[in-house]
Amino acid sequence: MNPNNVILIPQYNDWEALNLLIERINQDVTADTLAVTSLVVVDDCSSHDFTRIADFKGLGVQIVRLYRNLGHQRAIAIGLSYIAQEMPCERVIVMDADGEDAPKDINALMAASQKTPDKIIFAQRTKRQESFLFKFFYRIYKLIFRQLTGKIIMFGNFSVIPQRRLQNIVRVSEIWNNFPGGVIKSRLPYDSVPIERAKRLAGESKMNFVSLVMHGLSTISVLIDIVAVRILIFSILMSVAALAVICVVLFLKWIHNASPGWASTLSSTLLILVLQSFLISLFLVFMVLQYRTQQHFIPATQYKDFVEKIEIIPQ
Repeated sequence: MNPNNVILIPQYNDWEALNLLIERINQDVTADTLAVTSLVVVDDCSSHDFTRIADFKGLGVQIVRLYRNLGHQRAIAIGLSYIAQEMPCERVIVMDADGEDAPKDINALMAASQKTPDKIIFAQRTKRQESFLFKFFYRIYKLIFRQLTGKIIMFGNFSVIPQRRLQNIVRVSEIWNNFPGGVIKSRLPYDSVPIERAKRLAGESKMNFVSLVMHGLSTISVLIDIVAVRILIFSILMSVAALAVICVVLFLKWIHNASPGWASTLSSTLLILVLQSFLISLFLVFMVLQYRTQQHFIPATQYKDFVEKIEIIPQ
C-alpha cells in the first residue's frame, strides 16, 4: 500500500530522541493523517546502532543506511531522492530527530499545505529555546545572510513538500549543501507558518559555534552567485568613495593645507586597497561564472552511490 504521506527524519546517533519523537508523533498527529503515513529515517552512518525502534502507528518504518557520514543537509537530500523514486506519495514531511520540530505542528503544516497544495510549506520560527549566546549569533547570521543575498531566511528544515514539488526539488543540486537555501535558489513557490521551536527530547545538541558557522556558510554558498555580484557592487561603490577621498586629499595638498608626506601616504594606501578589493571581487565573480559552466551533482540521479541498504523495521 502506497502511503499518502511520508515523514522524513535524518539522524546521527540520536536514537533515544528518535524513539521519543516517534511516540510523540503517535500521540500528536491526527489519526486520519497518521493512518496513511509512513516513516523514513536516514541514518547518517551513526557510530552506534539502535537497540529498539519505538512502535509507529502509521504504515511502517524504513531506515536508509548511508555508507558514510555526510551531514544533516545531505542526508535530507538523499532521503528526499529515495522517497521521490521509491515511495510514491502525496506529501513529504521533513523534520529533525531531536524533537525541536514538534510533532503537533505537523497538523498545522498539513492544513496549510492542503490550502495551497502547489507550495512547499515551511515552519517559520517565532521563538527558539537555545541559549542567549546561540540566539545572539543566530541573529548575526540572519543579518549577514540578508546583507549578502538580499533575502530573508526565517525557517529551517521542518516543512511539508507536495509530490509535484518533491520531483522538482530533488533535481536542484543546491539542496546537497543546504535544503532551505536550495528551495530559495530554485525559485519554487513556498510559504511559511509561524511556529515556535520546541525543546530537545533527549541527549545533547550537536550544534555548537563551529557548526553554526558552517551551517551559515553552507546556506550562503547556495546563493554564491548573488553574493559575488553584491560584493562586486559594494567594492565598486567603496572604490568610488576611496577615489573621492583621494581627490580631496590631493586638493588639500595642492592648496598647501596637508602635512608633508601625509597626502601621498594616504592616497597610495587607499589606491592599493581599492585595487585589491576590486580585483578580489572580480576574481570571485569569474570563479562563480566558471562554476556555473560545470556539471553539478543531482541528488535524484546520484543518491544511490551513498546508500548502503534499506531496512524495513517490523511493527
